[in-house]
Amino acid sequence: MEMELRHLRYFLAVAEELNFTRAARRLHIAQPPLTQQIKALEAEMGVTLIDRSAYHIELTDAGRAFSAEVARILGDVRNAVLVAKRAARSAAGQVRVGFTASASFNPLVMSAFRTFRSDHPGIDVSLEESQSTELALALREGRIDVAFVRPPLTADGIVLHPLEEEEMVVAVARGHRLARRKWIHLRELAAETFVLYPRAVRPGLADTVVAACEQAGFVPKVEQYAPQLSSTINLVATSLGISIVPRSMQGLQPRAVAYLPLRGRPLTALLGIAHRTAESSAPVLGFVTTARARQESLTDWPLLSGERLLANIPSIAKRSSFG
Repeated sequence: MEMELRHLRYFLAVAEELNFTRAARRLHIAQPPLTQQIKALEAEMGVTLIDRSAYHIELTDAGRAFSAEVARILGDVRNAVLVAKRAARSAAGQVRVGFTASASFNPLVMSAFRTFRSDHPGIDVSLEESQSTELALALREGRIDVAFVRPPLTADGIVLHPLEEEEMVVAVARGHRLARRKWIHLRELAAETFVLYPRAVRPGLADTVVAACEQAGFVPKVEQYAPQLSSTINLVATSLGISIVPRSMQGLQPRAVAYLPLRGRPLTALLGIAHRTAESSAPVLGFVTTARARQESLTDWPLLSGERLLANIPSIAKRSSFG
């Protein structure tokens, strides 16, 4: 028998499951052929990889050593496939961009897309919307090429370029007692009920808000967590509570929600663009360069009421596969 990648996959499944039936089910093959393939592999190598003498199968010392190397080899193969696919996309001219819900309303993000599309009309740009944590995972797994995210972003093999600090504002229902205020101090919100976003999916924004409230002398009383920032605004509109959101969100629900600037210590939401450290695709690096260049000209770009990336760039391929 000549050893092939499938034999390595077969062995690794058995080594991880320590059960031929479960391994066969995982591989979508019948158990008898799997058993025969493992025996043939052992015969070719001239070593016993699996101890079948006990009621439960176990790896021999040789099996454990071989398992570690097989896992590394198969990982290298998967990485090689991703590298080849990225090279093919680079040659074809493709950039897959991820972004958070709040980033999709940000003028800098929209400006970067418009500029890149105008400067590089032959390059295909596809969009993915998700939370920062999911975008980091998608970057590592090679499902997207760059991502507009809210720091912090801690992931091996990922580099993050800061783009801007966006002012945050207080969102209250139009019928709220504070709605007619021109501005407000954060400490005045100590008795209010908050609608916030879970830290697990938006650690940057959630930590910023909670830390600012604690510095102002109180812990926010959270009535409801919303999965998306747009959902947060919708819940505020129903008078379920107040929230603190990036300023670019203030075009949402303008008839139902008032947005109040904060006085005192500035409260800002960080925005950055991330990509893989070893990225070599010219279109991908070109997109990053465009976004960082738009950072310098942000002052020339007005706040657009309620304008959102997915709704305003119809020529770009759009997808939201992460929720």
